[in-house]
Amino acid sequence: MSNENLEIPEVIFDENGELLIVASKSSSKDDFDFFQGKSVIRNKKLKTRFANCTEWIEFPSTQEMYKILNGIGNIDNFLAIFDGEPFEGMTVRLFNPKTKLWSIYWADSNSGTLDKPVVGSFEDKIGHFFSKDIYEGKNVIQVFRWDARDENNPVWSQAMSDDQGKTWEWNWYMYMSKTS
Repeated sequence: MSNENLEIPEVIFDENGELLIVASKSSSKDDFDFFQGKSVIRNKKLKTRFANCTEWIEFPSTQEMYKILNGIGNIDNFLAIFDGEPFEGMTVRLFNPKTKLWSIYWADSNSGTLDKPVVGSFEDKIGHFFSKDIYEGKNVIQVFRWDARDENNPVWSQAMSDDQGKTWEWNWYMYMSKTS
């Protein structure tokens, strides 16, 4: 099931230029249940961003996710060898029952810091999560997409825009397969 042609929802800003993100009607604390347990992953990462690059780096990884906080959150550990070195990432996802929005935080063994969250929700088993960020000194908007239409083989992908969401460059795909 291809997800490259799925549309990214329109990015909307308030009068102060901040992202306006509203949860889908179906958003729930159970949206990431498909991802519980262990997965093996085939990663496809763009070699250079914002340079009209068409060269991709591929590498394997593993991931394990479990629920926390009585089900309104989850954590996963991402393990890989990248550029010949061990690499570990960690994601913390928190569901706000009042706003029905998910906040997704990332940290890894290279930076040792918790990144700003991407925020969003799922609709029809496809989730979009956005944040404003800075990449190599450039103001960008990033989006994480979770495609869980095939719950045993979900796809995570990341894109960035340097023109306020008019155009997007996909820079990372993770093709996951559940393991026992």
